[in-house]
Amino acid sequence: MKKIPDEIIDELNRIKEISVKEKNGISTISIDKVKKMSKKYSLSTLEVEIAALKQNIIPARYERNYDTISFSEQIHLLRSTVAVIGCGGLGGNIIEMLARLGIGNLVVIDGDIFNESNLNRQILCTENNIGKGKAETAEARIKHINSSINTKAYSQFIHSENIDKMIQETDIVVDALDNIPSRFDLQKSCRSLKIPLIHGAINNFNGQVSTIFPGDKGLEAIYGPPERYDKQNKKNIVSVPSFNPSLVASLQVAEVVKVLLNRGKPLRNKVLLINLEELDINVVEIK
Repeated sequence: MKKIPDEIIDELNRIKEISVKEKNGISTISIDKVKKMSKKYSLSTLEVEIAALKQNIIPARYERNYDTISFSEQIHLLRSTVAVIGCGGLGGNIIEMLARLGIGNLVVIDGDIFNESNLNRQILCTENNIGKGKAETAEARIKHINSSINTKAYSQFIHSENIDKMIQETDIVVDALDNIPSRFDLQKSCRSLKIPLIHGAINNFNGQVSTIFPGDKGLEAIYGPPERYDKQNKKNIVSVPSFNPSLVASLQVAEVVKVLLNRGKPLRNKVLLINLEELDINVVEIK
């Protein structure tokens, strides 16, 4: 990041003096003001938001994050880089939430395009973007939600030869894939690069979430040996109703926050199993 000039600190302090809200005693700065200061001082809007938070001024878009997320924690999120692999049912919801949360750098990866069967559950899919790329659509959506976020979009399906390059600069990776062989390729790359992986999967009324750190047994403990799936068709069609992706995606995003901020108890060496039809929720040890 560039060195923040004294002039911007002085201006932020003036904003702080006049913007304290009586209802909760905090100061906020609007999106419009952030953009004006960005232009005035030749800084990115992300840099202006971080500078404001350092002065205990909350960008208005993050006002409802406080005080669940502290000033320093919000800065940490803005400086973090998260990759989402898959921009469909799970991935679209994950991307939406991460952008609203204030993850400052997002990498979105998916080589697929939208088709009509995606309309029942994929939040990024509309009647107007059938046939368009999922990764490019995700990137555009992020900019509509939060123009301060830095985004990289890769319109590629992952495989063992390309994934390292796409995720090597990330702090955490989120699995929003739809097949087991690709998940094992992703886990192998995360292990090699020493990046935590948040696994999620859905099928009809069922879902599962697990947080996998490098060195953990991980997917092998959930699915068995990867060789079992060598001949599996990566295009297997599963039934997924609209309500399931958003629930599992929310749990994955919560795991992202816990790992990035070192809070709470992540689902490490555990898998959360959900059956919504029977309303059966269990956490199972997978050591």
